[in-house]
Amino acid sequence: MRFLFVGDSMTIGGAGEHTWRHRMWRHLERTCGPLGEAYEIVGPRDALYDKAADAPVSHAYADPAFPAPARRHLAGWGEGWLHMAPLISEAVREHRADTLLIFLGLIDLGFYTDSGATAATVRRFFAEARSADPRLRAVVLPVVPNVRARHDAFFAAECERFNELLAKAVAELSTPASPLLLASPPRDWDLDRDTYDGTHPTASGEHRIAAAFAEAMHQAWGVGGPYAAADAA
Repeated sequence: MRFLFVGDSMTIGGAGEHTWRHRMWRHLERTCGPLGEAYEIVGPRDALYDKAADAPVSHAYADPAFPAPARRHLAGWGEGWLHMAPLISEAVREHRADTLLIFLGLIDLGFYTDSGATAATVRRFFAEARSADPRLRAVVLPVVPNVRARHDAFFAAECERFNELLAKAVAELSTPASPLLLASPPRDWDLDRDTYDGTHPTASGEHRIAAAFAEAMHQAWGVGGPYAAADAA
């Protein structure tokens, strides 16, 4: 298995953070390694976003033991489905990714496109990804609750509509040769506890995001195991 994390600011993370990518790496180490399930984390990038520099140039992960190869990803601050669709084919081909873990959508809806156009980009994204590997599989996380949706009724409705369109796209595009999964939203997501600014995850939010992906893969494909309580440390 060759995992590629695809996401926006919630996936790349900021300087000094663990990121949910780190939580997933620990989970894979704990559940795949002992079972002899070989895996690798791949991707063209490995940095965190540095707010002071306003650029993805930091390598100051909260856990210095997070190994360099496991830090790889395709995520960017302010980047969404719109930005990743033109990049995914090359990333899959060059890094031989076969399993995508995708957390996108909020940036698109907040700054670039409406729900309908974003859903169309989702379909283009998968067409591009499959042009590099027709047998790849993917887990997609819907847009989670955020502070703007709490105060902006129109934006909240757009998020809800996009999640419906995303579920439809995943169901229609999934095939036996190239299965797509829609992960369940993180359990008990709480903006005050699970985000530090109403959007970006705290440690508890990182664990809940990682758990959503881990549980989807375990239940559908038998990959790894349940997201253990020990992971919440």
